[in-house]
Amino acid sequence: MTAYPDRDAVEKRVHEREDERLRKIAILAEPFGLARADDPGRVATRIDRLSRSRPDVRPVDPIAIAEGEEGALRDAGTVLERIIRTDDLLGVGYLEGGVRAAKAVGRISIRDDRGRLRGYGTGSLVSPELLLTNHHVLADAATAACSVVEFDYQDGADGLPLPVRLFALDPKRFFAADQGLDFALVAVRAAAAELAAFGFNRLVEAEGKAIVGDYVTIVQHPNGERKQIALRENRIVDVLERFLHYETDTEPGSSGSPVFNDQWEIVALHHASVAAPRQGELGGVVNEGVRVSRLLAALRARTFPPEQQALLAGVFGEPSPVVAAPVTEAIRIDPDYGNRSGYDPDFLAGHRVPLPELSPDLAPLAAVNRQATSEPKHVLPYHHFSVVLNKQRRLAFFTAVNIDGATSVRLRREKDKWSLDPRVPEEEQTGEPVYADNPLDRGHLVRRLDPAWGPSREAAKSANDDTFHFTNCTPQHEDFNQNRTTWAGLEDYVLENADNRDLRVSVVTGPVFAADDDQYRGVQLPRQFFKVVAMVRQDGSLSATGYLLSQEQLLQGLEAAAEFSYGAYRTFQVPVRRIEDLTGLSFGPLRDADPLGQQESATTAKEVGGPADLVL
Repeated sequence: MTAYPDRDAVEKRVHEREDERLRKIAILAEPFGLARADDPGRVATRIDRLSRSRPDVRPVDPIAIAEGEEGALRDAGTVLERIIRTDDLLGVGYLEGGVRAAKAVGRISIRDDRGRLRGYGTGSLVSPELLLTNHHVLADAATAACSVVEFDYQDGADGLPLPVRLFALDPKRFFAADQGLDFALVAVRAAAAELAAFGFNRLVEAEGKAIVGDYVTIVQHPNGERKQIALRENRIVDVLERFLHYETDTEPGSSGSPVFNDQWEIVALHHASVAAPRQGELGGVVNEGVRVSRLLAALRARTFPPEQQALLAGVFGEPSPVVAAPVTEAIRIDPDYGNRSGYDPDFLAGHRVPLPELSPDLAPLAAVNRQATSEPKHVLPYHHFSVVLNKQRRLAFFTAVNIDGATSVRLRREKDKWSLDPRVPEEEQTGEPVYADNPLDRGHLVRRLDPAWGPSREAAKSANDDTFHFTNCTPQHEDFNQNRTTWAGLEDYVLENADNRDLRVSVVTGPVFAADDDQYRGVQLPRQFFKVVAMVRQDGSLSATGYLLSQEQLLQGLEAAAEFSYGAYRTFQVPVRRIEDLTGLSFGPLRDADPLGQQESATTAKEVGGPADLVL
């Protein structure tokens, strides 16, 4: 059999939570129980996430739920009862989703260095090339190197066994494990086309995937037997900081099984079952799984070599750029600005996407490029991107970059070295004094790797270095700038996953200037930022989508903090014409190529928690 996780630790957690777990089970049986059995904030977040795929679901107020307001409890309970469906009635789409999700689950045969079978586990592909299971299934790279995964070890619809596909594991290419969270992530040794037949189950970082009372489904190979499903009569009964506790039928060999909610999102990685003597109505057993959000956070916190980081990007739905040999020289700005061609309006095949135009009120505020040889003279060209600077605010009106995903080069980030642009008077730029001795970061508008592409590493390096001009950054609170968010991955998602013909996008990014933005060291700090992403679909049509994000309460704690009164930031997809209204910019053909703008009013704001929420 497989090694077991720290059984004493699991039993301790289950026993310590016995009274709390039984209390929650009792609440679930009461009126509005689903709205009351878990933390109000978690309940509200769960409903908010459900609302993204269910237009008939409206968000709820967590404060009203916490205070026991009957109307709020009734509304929340009604939504959860209807969708979680305690009557076990589900749409047929549930089965279709389950077939796809189960396809990526395989049996792990654990072998020693002499090829002898030592036990079984279960694993799931969670990216095109990486398999997730428990640490106690694959405790180290040596064990993984001797073991194999078998897909389609199951019966078909006719009751006959399917042909099994067996693959070796490849820990030399990628292996990461965590004993405390009991997970192991390992590469599978196979051509991408071979694994593509099985798909993969994307891991979702966002909260709101499950609450107490949610039903879960576990796809597993119990005791190493053919693939089975613990279906529906399985309920989450407690949520801990790093683990979920739930009812279900599992056996040894089920370790490493994915635990799905009804939307077929993985909410936990199953790893243990222990006795709960007072829980007789549950058969005396509580199961524990590792929360996916905590597992992903642990991976985010680790540093991997570039080749492995490129593989890990697939787990987070991020692109895996071409990995080049590290370029070790420090940031270097070429002093000859005459060789910068800037943003290319003809970059997207068959469609001309010009730079946004400034309104008549804004045009006089644009800083003039003293080396410009053509109109408009307020454009500052760099390698693969351009900037138009607001000399009054001393920050960019906007940046515009061309991104070529097919030839992008991953360059190691060296120590930052930011430079003023000599083509613009120094007093019209925001330089180093604004960022000294405070929690403000120099926030890239054009991300450093976006223009890092071209025929050679040298060309990509020059474009990478050009992003370290002060004209291309805005003051952003460190928690905003360094926190990985949906905002940071929008370009990546469109490049790699959308209906994108050439793996090319053009992106316009900038701050939203407001007259009441707060002053700090002589600079007004923007509270919101916009992004417009343009691409060509496979059918040759142009698509443009707009987004807004606010850094809001993160500005608290600076000088004159009492004047700041912002809330938490969120990402929204909005019509391009709304960004035009907010900024005074004109996006020309992009306004008419906006699928959201064609469907909704100019005031629409669709919150984005992940790629599935985008309207492209």
